Amino acid sequence: MDNNPETVAELDRLDEAVRAAPAGDTAAQIALWRQVTALEHWFFIARGSAEQPRPYAAAAEQGPMICLYSSAARAGDAARALGLTDAEGGAVPLFGVPVPGAIDYVASFGEAGVFGVTLDHPRLGHYIPLANLGLLKGWVDGAAR
Repeated sequence: MDNNPETVAELDRLDEAVRAAPAGDTAAQIALWRQVTALEHWFFIARGSAEQPRPYAAAAEQGPMICLYSSAARAGDAARALGLTDAEGGAVPLFGVPVPGAIDYVASFGEAGVFGVTLDHPRLGHYIPLANLGLLKGWVDGAAR
């Protein structure tokens, strides 16, 4: 169960557009996050027990950020780069959550003090505050109509 490679590759193109956009121009960021809502699953590096995994979160100046990955392959690459593999066999514990449920899942971590969600950390690293996840949910709900 992985996302369509073309959908994931489009995120790289949109990442370039965000980086090239003039300061204050949010159109490319909006397009990037709309593309994130087009993914079938959001992937996470699992921390904690296998029975109750929780997503890996990175420390940021604003507060903890849940690391969301656009594909299982990118999550695995990030886990290896961040030294988060299983000590015994080098396995990468991952889990995926289908969209749109993934949006509510990530939003639920606000109660635990999580500030935001970051995309494909450390490869892309764009983020949004959890408070803005309602926008993403609205885009998904609008596309379903």
